[in-house]
Amino acid sequence: MLRERRPAELKLRVYNPGFEKHGWQSTHTVVEMVTDDMRFLVDSLVMELNRHGATIHLMVHPILHVVRDAQGLLIEIAGPATKGARAESVIHVEIDRETDPGEISVLRDDLCRVLADVRAAVEDRPAMRAALARAIETLSSVPSRVLPDHPVEELRAFLEWLAEGNFTLLGCRDHVRDAPGADLRPVAGSGLGIWRDPPAGSRDRPGHGPAESLGASCDAGRVLDTSAAITPVVITKASTRSTVHRPSYLDYIGVRRFGDDGQITGELGFLGLHVVAVYQGDPKAIPLLRHKIEAVMGRAAFAAEGHSARALQYILESYPRDELFQISLDELCETALGILHLQERPRVRLFVRRDPYSRFLSCLVFVPRDRYNTDLRERMQAILREAVNAFEVDFNVSLAESPLARIHFMARTRPEDVPAFEIRDIEARLAEATRSWADRLHEVLIEAHGEEVGNDLSRRYRAAFPAAYREDYAARHAVHDIGRIEAALQSGTIELHLAQASDLADDLLVFKLYHPAISVTLSDVLPMLENMGVTVLDDRPYEIRTAAGSVWIHAFRLRHNEARGLDTDQVSAKFQEAFALVWAGVIDNDGFNRLVLRAWLDAYEILVLRAYARYLRQIGLTYSQSYVEDCLAGHPDMAAHWSASSTRVSILGARRARPVCPVWPRRSKRPWRRSRASMRTASCAGS
Repeated sequence: MLRERRPAELKLRVYNPGFEKHGWQSTHTVVEMVTDDMRFLVDSLVMELNRHGATIHLMVHPILHVVRDAQGLLIEIAGPATKGARAESVIHVEIDRETDPGEISVLRDDLCRVLADVRAAVEDRPAMRAALARAIETLSSVPSRVLPDHPVEELRAFLEWLAEGNFTLLGCRDHVRDAPGADLRPVAGSGLGIWRDPPAGSRDRPGHGPAESLGASCDAGRVLDTSAAITPVVITKASTRSTVHRPSYLDYIGVRRFGDDGQITGELGFLGLHVVAVYQGDPKAIPLLRHKIEAVMGRAAFAAEGHSARALQYILESYPRDELFQISLDELCETALGILHLQERPRVRLFVRRDPYSRFLSCLVFVPRDRYNTDLRERMQAILREAVNAFEVDFNVSLAESPLARIHFMARTRPEDVPAFEIRDIEARLAEATRSWADRLHEVLIEAHGEEVGNDLSRRYRAAFPAAYREDYAARHAVHDIGRIEAALQSGTIELHLAQASDLADDLLVFKLYHPAISVTLSDVLPMLENMGVTVLDDRPYEIRTAAGSVWIHAFRLRHNEARGLDTDQVSAKFQEAFALVWAGVIDNDGFNRLVLRAWLDAYEILVLRAYARYLRQIGLTYSQSYVEDCLAGHPDMAAHWSASSTRVSILGARRARPVCPVWPRRSKRPWRRSRASMRTASCAGS
C-alpha cells in the first residue's frame, strides 16, 4: 500500500489476514490505510468504527515523510525537512473479527465516504473561512431600519469570534430566495466541505442523507416568516451527526441577506462544531451570550449584590451552552426565572423549548438531587419518547452543588409526526416517575388514616419494608399490611389474611401470615394449608423491621380446586379463623378443614361434623375418617345442609369467655341434646 500512491489518493483495505495470502495471520479483522496526513483523520476513523460497533484491539498510526516520483512510486522515507517530502498517514487498526464479506464491504465503503468528508472539510477550510468573512461584511451592510430590534453589532462580534478559531468549519453553502414567501434553495456549485455538491450520479454521503436534509436553516431551505423568526443570524442544530472530528449533532450558523423592503433574499449557511473550549469558558466572554445574560439580569432587576441576583447569574452561566446559543431572549428569561423559583421549593419541573422547524425539542428536567439515578433517567427518557413521538432522546446530566439535578434531554422528532401535547401533563408523568415507594406510602397512609395518624405511621414504616416487598407490592397494599403488623406487635400472636390473587386466574389465592419476631418454616405451615384443600405454590417471606420490633410476613400463593368458584368475601374470615385455631392446637389438623373452602363452613360447623364422624366410628362404623373426609369434601352441598341443621356455637366467643382447655366449654340450658352429645364426643375424642 505504501509502495505506490498518487497525490490525494486514499489507499484502504479491510481484510482478514492469512498465511497463504498475506504471509501473516491474526484473530482480528484488519483495517489498513495510507493517505495524506490531515486534521481529524484518526478521530473520524475511530468514530466510524465505533458507529459500526467494532471494538478496537490495536491501533498504530505513524506519520511518515516520503518522497515519491511522478508516478507515485516510493523513492525514500525521509525526514520532515527533506526537499520534496510529503507527510503521509499510515494507519493500522485491528478490530473484532468479521467474516461476512457483505459486512466487510459495507464497512470499507463507509470508511471511504467518511475519509472523503474529512478531506473535503480540510481542503475547503480556507474557502470556508473566506466565505465567513464575506458573511460578516454582509451583516455589517444590513440597514438598521431593516432590523431595528436586533443587536446587529453583537451578532457581528459573535461571527468574528467564531472566525477566530472558536468554530470548526466543516461545510458551507449559499442559498437564495426567488420570491417572497418561497423557500430558500441552494445555489449550485456553492457547496464547500461536507456540503460539496456530489458528483453527478454519485450517492449521498452516509449519515447525511440527501444533501437537502442539511439545507438552509437545517430544514431544506424552509423559512419561517414570523416576526420572531426574522433574525439576521440563525443559530440551531442540524438534523444529522457529524462524520468528522466528533460524533455530535452539527451546529448550523446561517447569515441572512435582506432586501430594502426587509424581506429575506438569501442565506449563507455554515456547518461545523464549536471547539471544546467554548463549552468550558466563561459565557460572559462570548459575544451574543454575554448580551443575553446581561439582558436577562436587566429584566429581572434584582439588587446587584442580593441572593437572587447571584443565584440567577449562576443559573445563566451554567445553562447548557448549546441552548444558550439557540434560545431566544424571551424564552431564556422565562426559563431562567422559573429555575430560580425552584431553589425555594425543590420539585420536579419541565421546561421545553421547541425547535422552530419541529426537528427536536429541548427538555430541561429538574428533580430533587437525592432522587436522581440511572433508572429514573431511563424512565424519563421513555416518557418523553412516548409523549412527543421521538425517534431518539439524548441526555446530559448536571449534578452541581445544588439540591436539584438537571437532566437535559434532546428529543429528536420528525416534523410531520409530532403529536399535540401538554407540557403540564408530561411534567406530571415525570413527577410520578420520581416519586419513591415511600412517598406513595406516605400519601396513602394519610388518605386512609388522616394526617396525624398517617404521618406517624409513615415515619415508623417509611424504611421498614425491604426491597423485595417494595418490588412485589404497591404502597396501597402496605396500608392493609401495616394494620395487621400493628395488631401482631400488640398481641404478640399471629395475624392472618386471605384474599384473591391479583393474577387473572380465578383459582389463585394469597394467604398472608404475620408472625412477630421470628420467621416460620414452610414445613410447619404446609400440612395445615394442604389439609384446608389448597396447594401451596410458593412462599415469599418479608421481614418488616420497626422500632417496636420485627414482624415476618409470609405471603403464600395458593391454588384451590373449587369448580363453582370461590367468594373470598364469604370464606376469608372463616378460613382465617380455622387456620388460627389449628395453629393454636384448638382444633385438629385434618382433612375435615377442607370444608371451609368446599362447603363454606366455619370452624365450629366443621367441629360438629368431625364429632359425628368420630361418634360413628365409636359405635362401629367401618369407614375410616379419611374416607368420611373425602366423602364430605366430594359432596359439599350435603355437608353444608347437614351442618345447617346443627346448633351454631361461636368458638371464638367460647375462647374469649375462658382459656382453651381439653374439654370444650358447653353452653347451658338452650342447646339441643344432640349438640351436647356432639361436644362430649369431640371432647372425648380429643382427650
